[in-house]
Amino acid sequence: MVRFSIFSRFSAFALAVSILLAGCGKTEQAASADKAGTSGGTAATAGKAGGRGGRSGRTSQKQAVEVVTVSRRELTETLNVVGSLAANESATLRTETAGAVREILFEEGQAVKKGQVLVKIDDSDLRAQVAQAESRYRMAENNLQRNEALLKTSFITQADFDRISNDYTAAKYDLALLTVRLNRTELKAPFDGVVNARALSPGDYITNQTVVTTIDDLSRLKIDFQVPERYQGKVNPGTKFTVTAGSIGGETETANGEVYFVSSSIDRSTRSIQVKGTLLAPSSRLRPGMFANVEVVLEVRSGVLTVPEGAILATPNLVQVIAVRNQGGEHIVEYVPVKLGLRTRGLAEITPVKGNLAENDRVVAAGVGAVQLFAGARVEPKPLNEEFQVAE
Repeated sequence: MVRFSIFSRFSAFALAVSILLAGCGKTEQAASADKAGTSGGTAATAGKAGGRGGRSGRTSQKQAVEVVTVSRRELTETLNVVGSLAANESATLRTETAGAVREILFEEGQAVKKGQVLVKIDDSDLRAQVAQAESRYRMAENNLQRNEALLKTSFITQADFDRISNDYTAAKYDLALLTVRLNRTELKAPFDGVVNARALSPGDYITNQTVVTTIDDLSRLKIDFQVPERYQGKVNPGTKFTVTAGSIGGETETANGEVYFVSSSIDRSTRSIQVKGTLLAPSSRLRPGMFANVEVVLEVRSGVLTVPEGAILATPNLVQVIAVRNQGGEHIVEYVPVKLGLRTRGLAEITPVKGNLAENDRVVAAGVGAVQLFAGARVEPKPLNEEFQVAE
């Protein structure tokens, strides 16, 4: 009985404490809820006011934008490579006969004509052989003429006449052979051109491996350059190009040219194609062996719609331009999807995919990736800054 009484009292005390704590918690939660409600109302009111202020600013404020007009132009796709100038013809001269140099008949840097004798090799022994062969030839010729008359009168047999005729033919060709050898003692210019430095003097003994000099035909210049394989379908004989090189006087020289040779194979090591061209009316200051920049015209597109590259707004899935329309006396913007074509010298070819975009329409030309514009926004168009305009 005593135990039960103590336990009952303890239980009643615990129950009272629990009720008291529960009441205090509820009061605290109610106060917090009231405070939160008051703050939420204030925030909502402020948000509502801010929303009205945002709409008011969006409808009343005009953003200044720089614009240009869409124009039709002729765009040229070009490729810039490097090349090396070469003479129209160039040859390294060697004699065909070994011997001592008797005469040098040219001056270094001299302009010479085709067939002009440049170097003479000692030919005294060959001249003696030629004289001997000429004597045998004349004797054989006279003997043949006499025996032709004897054959007609049957004073000699046909076999004897054939032997005499064969001797004549042999003497004739012996003389011709020695004459060729004698002519080879003279080194002659293979074409009109300018001879360069010589590496020998009279009295030097030379062979057919000795370089006497070189000769260049400067009547026109050629250029040799490489074109990447991806452009092989755009470079053909007749393709135009422009060459720019530093001249001897330190000034920049420019000349136009035309391709006359395109290799039929691609170099495995460089994955490029060898191309050769001829310069049309080059300056006399340009010389073979000079380094030059070559601008090759790959394609010319006429009458295409163009805008400055700065007017293009490109995203991973879409390319657009921002057109400025006149609506009810206000200038508003419209996003027009386009397809890009040729891009060169700060200009881009465009073709509208959806919507209308024509020549002389105005588009936003600067800061299209940074300005915050939405379709239908009012703007104040201004001309593009002169320093950013693309030259015609």
